Amino acid sequence: MKLLSFEHAGKTSFGVLRGDGVLDLGPYASDVGHTLQEAIANGAFGAIATIAERETALIPLDQVRFLPVIPAPGKILCVGINYASHVKETGREMPKHPMFFTRFADSQVAHGQPIIRPRASQKLDFEGELAVVIGRTARHVSSENALEFVAGYSCYNDGSVRDWQKHTIQFTPGKNFPQTGGFGPWLVTTDEIPDPSKLSLTTRLNGEVVQAATTDDLIFSVGDVIAYCSTFTELHAGDVIITGTTGGVGAFREPPLWMKPGDVVEVEISGIGTLRNSIKDE
Repeated sequence: MKLLSFEHAGKTSFGVLRGDGVLDLGPYASDVGHTLQEAIANGAFGAIATIAERETALIPLDQVRFLPVIPAPGKILCVGINYASHVKETGREMPKHPMFFTRFADSQVAHGQPIIRPRASQKLDFEGELAVVIGRTARHVSSENALEFVAGYSCYNDGSVRDWQKHTIQFTPGKNFPQTGGFGPWLVTTDEIPDPSKLSLTTRLNGEVVQAATTDDLIFSVGDVIAYCSTFTELHAGDVIITGTTGGVGAFREPPLWMKPGDVVEVEISGIGTLRNSIKDE
């Protein structure tokens, strides 16, 4: 299934994508939960599938306003320098452990909404990434069984304000300006993506391919990353892990390629779909 969070007629809800329409699950909140995050926590995917089989009334997709897939995750954990191609372009040594930083929920923006270039900088960069949404509480899990704790996958653009990112060795400031992290358009459940290491990721800026990779280039696999996270923190349903970007980011080009107002950036992942955002000045 493809599940999305959205706003329609002044109300926030979530639903199932069906062709060019959305089955609104708001009327079934007592059965499945009031939000996608609640539905994940309630283990409601089976009930949602049953509802989707019998109900036919849809909201046209072009009439909904997308929200970030999980609008307010308890945790957004991001892996840095996790593609071999990206390590090569940065000139770093191959990492021995995953390198993490965090995002805040209010730094996210939905599919179809503008990513905001902050007034503090003009060095706004793109980072197409695979997002992992946790399906149930995970602590001290192994890499081998870590995928059992995944609810599904989505696209993410880890928009980075590079000069602020490089003020110190800590990445947090450059990764948390409001409305810089694109997340969407929807969650694809794991039955449709049994192996996240066999996906293709492409980032386009104004229609030109700027990043292209397959997820088998990840240094630390999705399972590795979940296992590592679950050792230093307890993961919960709806938590989000951003698995890292591949080579081709704007900062390491000659000359550097920064996103500017009027640009359109797309992150496409096979089996999931395309996250699309324009760029707008604060």
